[in-house]
Amino acid sequence: MSASHPPKVARIDSPIATSAHTVAPVPAAPSAPPVTKTTVPNVPAPGALLQDRLAGWVSDLTTLHELTERLARTDSLDPALQELLSAGAALVGARRGLFVLEPDDGLGPRRTVGLGLARSDLGHIETVPRCALPYGKLLDTTAGLPGGDGEIVHSDLFAEDGLDPRHREVAVRLGYAASYALPLSTEDAGRLGAAVWFYDEPAEPHERQRHLAGLYVRYATEHLARLLELERTRACMATVTEELLPSRLPRVAGVQLAARHRSGPRGGGDWYDALPLPDAALGLAVGSVTGRGPSAVAAMGRLRASLRAYAVMEGEDPVAVLSDLELLLRLTEPARSATALFAYCEPALRKVTLAGAGHNPPLLIGERRTEFAETSVSAPLGMLACWEAPSVEIEAAAGETVLLYTDGLLRRTGDPMDRAFARLHAAGASAPRPLRRDPDALADHVLRVMLPDGPDAADSEEDVVLLAARFE
Repeated sequence: MSASHPPKVARIDSPIATSAHTVAPVPAAPSAPPVTKTTVPNVPAPGALLQDRLAGWVSDLTTLHELTERLARTDSLDPALQELLSAGAALVGARRGLFVLEPDDGLGPRRTVGLGLARSDLGHIETVPRCALPYGKLLDTTAGLPGGDGEIVHSDLFAEDGLDPRHREVAVRLGYAASYALPLSTEDAGRLGAAVWFYDEPAEPHERQRHLAGLYVRYATEHLARLLELERTRACMATVTEELLPSRLPRVAGVQLAARHRSGPRGGGDWYDALPLPDAALGLAVGSVTGRGPSAVAAMGRLRASLRAYAVMEGEDPVAVLSDLELLLRLTEPARSATALFAYCEPALRKVTLAGAGHNPPLLIGERRTEFAETSVSAPLGMLACWEAPSVEIEAAAGETVLLYTDGLLRRTGDPMDRAFARLHAAGASAPRPLRRDPDALADHVLRVMLPDGPDAADSEEDVVLLAARFE
C-alpha cells in the first residue's frame, strides 16, 4: 500500500470567468525616530473585506445561474444527463464522472452515462461489487434518500484500509485516486439516481464547492424528474400506437409487403393496415386522423378497426368502404376529420382498385417507370355532408411496387408540398435495381433520401407511414 499523503483540495474550473478579488493593503505608518523601531502590520480595511466577500457570492451565483440555464435548455434525458455531469465536474473540480439513472419507483428507464469514460471503462466499473461503489451506497441504502447523509467522499482511495480489492484494481486501471458522489434526491421527486465524479489524484471539494454542487444538483433533480415523466409518457404513447397497428404483415401469394411507421413525440393519428380478403384478395389502407396526443391515437384505433370490418364485408368496392367510414366518423366524431386511402388488390391479376379521401396518390416504382397514380381529387372524411369519389384502377407490371404513404413523410422534409412530391418521385426513381426487388430495402431507401437525418431525428410533430406492396 502506498504511503498516505494529504489530499489536495479541488478547485472550481468554472465555465464562467471569475473575477479576481484582491484587497489592497493599508499603507504603512511613517517611519519613527531611530530611537524606536515599530512596524504597523498590513490590515485590510473592513469595507474591503465585505466587498471581497460580496464579489465572491456574485461570482458563485453567476456561475450557478449559467449552469442551470444550460440545463434548462435540454429537452430530453440523455442531453440533460451529459450536461449534469459536465457542470458538476466543473463545480467540484473533477475531470471525469458517471451518472446512474435508477428511479426509486422501479418504473425506469435505467441507464448509466459516463463523462470522460469510454464504454469499456464503464464496464470495468460495473465489475466492482455494487456495495463497494459510491453510487451503490447512495442507491441501495438510506444515505441517498432525502434527509440521508447526502454525499460520499473518498479523498484518497489508496490510503483507505477497507477498500475493496476489485475497486482498487479498477481505480489503478482507469487512473483515478479519489471520488465525490451525490444523490439526485428530493422530497417531491424521490430518488432518481446518483452521480460520481473522479479525481486523477487525491483530492476533495472544499465547503464552497460542495455548497454550489448541492444547490445545482437539487435543481437538476427537479428538472430530470420532469424529463423522466415526459419520456415515460412518450414511451407509453409509442407503445399504445404500435399495439393499435398490425403486429405483422400478412403473407399473400403474388405480393410482398413492407411497412415503416414512426410516431411524433406526442403521438399522432397516422395509421396503415394490410388484411387478407376473400378470393385471395388483399386490402391495403393508409390514413391520418386530425389532432395529436392520446385522443388522436384512440380515434385512429377506432377508425382503423371500423375500416377493417367494412373491408371484409365490401372490400371489392373501395368507394363503399370509405363512404361507410365517412358516415361513421360524421355520426360518432363530428368534430374530427380524417384522410384515408383504401386499395383492393388482386395479386393474381396484378390489379389494384383504390379510392382516396383527401389522401396523396400512390407512387408506382418499377424497372421502366416511376410515376404517381392518377387519382381523383376528393375531400377528407368528415368535411362534407356526404362524401363520394370515383375509384381508380391500376394495372401493375411484374416487379412493380405500389408505395402508399401519409402526409407526414412529405411534411417532415420541411419543403413546400410541390418540392416534397418531386423529392419523393426522385427517391423512387433513384432506387438501384437490386433495391426495387425488395420492398423492405426500397422503403428504407425512400426514407433515407427523404429524411437524411433519419425519421427520428427530424424536428417535427408529424408521423411517418410507408406501406409498400411489390407484385410478382
